[in-house]
Amino acid sequence: MEVGKVPESVLKRSVFKQIRTKREEVLIHPGVGEDCAALKLADDEVFVMSTDPITGTTQEIGTFAVHITANDLASAGAEPVGILLTVLLPDGCEEGELKAMMAQIESECHKLNIEIIGGHTEVTRAVTQPVVTVTGVGKAKDGRVISTGGAKPGQDIVVTKWVGLEGTAIIARSQEKALKSRYSQDFIDQAKDCIRYLSVVDDARIAMQVGVSAMHDVTEGGIFGAFWEMAQASGVGLTVDLKKVPLRQETVEICEFFDLNPYQLISSGSMLMACDRGYDVVEALRKEGIRASVVGKFTDSHDKIIHYDENETRYLEPPKPDELYKVETGQA
Repeated sequence: MEVGKVPESVLKRSVFKQIRTKREEVLIHPGVGEDCAALKLADDEVFVMSTDPITGTTQEIGTFAVHITANDLASAGAEPVGILLTVLLPDGCEEGELKAMMAQIESECHKLNIEIIGGHTEVTRAVTQPVVTVTGVGKAKDGRVISTGGAKPGQDIVVTKWVGLEGTAIIARSQEKALKSRYSQDFIDQAKDCIRYLSVVDDARIAMQVGVSAMHDVTEGGIFGAFWEMAQASGVGLTVDLKKVPLRQETVEICEFFDLNPYQLISSGSMLMACDRGYDVVEALRKEGIRASVVGKFTDSHDKIIHYDENETRYLEPPKPDELYKVETGQA
């Protein structure tokens, strides 16, 4: 495709035709010449919005794009309703790549009942690989929006699923050739399959039914970054038993192979929560087939303490660049 806005025929054939999921809240749907979307909510509902670019991977980019934004909305206690996409494609990108990307995005949207409500698609020399920016629109009951800064001293710290899921899936795809020098294809495929755990929409929905005061999806900077951000936003300290933070064996092995810290690896698919009844939240999630663990407590100190074992305790440091970039830049 040539540089510039994609032709109308391509837009209709490879973008609009891929959009099938519809929501009753949407009044104006995507179409040629439509620059805005319109939504109507009930009187007791509020809009919740989020935006994110996807730049760290090109494989399964549509899957990551949908889930990262939906997870942000879920972390605020909102139900995802729609997304707006800005798709920037490099010069020479084939229409088939755009069509496949849109089909992938629609497939994930369908699973979560999210409508693609608009966007912009362009071929530009400003990028060397596809870049997708997603703006998500969600709804929540008035007065029920959850913030990252809602943790209180004495509350339990809950972590869902396993940390490092997203980074594990990305590295298994981008570094498959290197990993084959040590690991079997079955192992690598299992690591790739971590992508199926990326959504925390159900994690948030179930936890809110029990009661939580703060939620934060664990993304760039890993669980260490998420611990720091929630504590800072809430003005509290924390104490965490690192042995209780859940890790998959695939993540452990891949991080050892590339000399990465799994606790600083991008972790979409895992949710950090603050709640009064952590074990009740864990049990409610378990009944729905979602693993979760109570890993520590928030405190009335500003100290952020990580217990590695009986003999080693460290203070948590401010977030560092994600470990994924070491692999992508060849530093690992």
